[in-house]
Amino acid sequence: MTQDLLDKILEKDHRYQREAYLFVFEALEYTLKKISERRHVSGEELLEGIREYALEQFGPLAKMVFNKLGVHKTDDFGEIVFNLVEVKLLGRTEQDSKDNFKDKYNFDEVFK
Repeated sequence: MTQDLLDKILEKDHRYQREAYLFVFEALEYTLKKISERRHVSGEELLEGIREYALEQFGPLAKMVFNKLGVHKTDDFGEIVFNLVEVKLLGRTEQDSKDNFKDKYNFDEVFK
């Protein structure tokens, strides 16, 4: 079912590779383990988890990996998250918006 929903997203939005969506799920799990509780994660918390998990997984190649997947800035993660929300693979609260992902950190600075 998840793959079908990802296919639906990819047909509609060609900006990001499938692996970018899968990475967001992995980073969410990483973030939930880090905070030691199953609860809603804010955009800012997820972005911090993405940053840490990317450095752990890819080290100094993180920026290059993300660029290959179509992700160039934190705003792109917001687009990915809200694409997942649209097909109900992720949930959201009234406080969640794409603005929570806007310009939160610079890839050149955090993925050295």
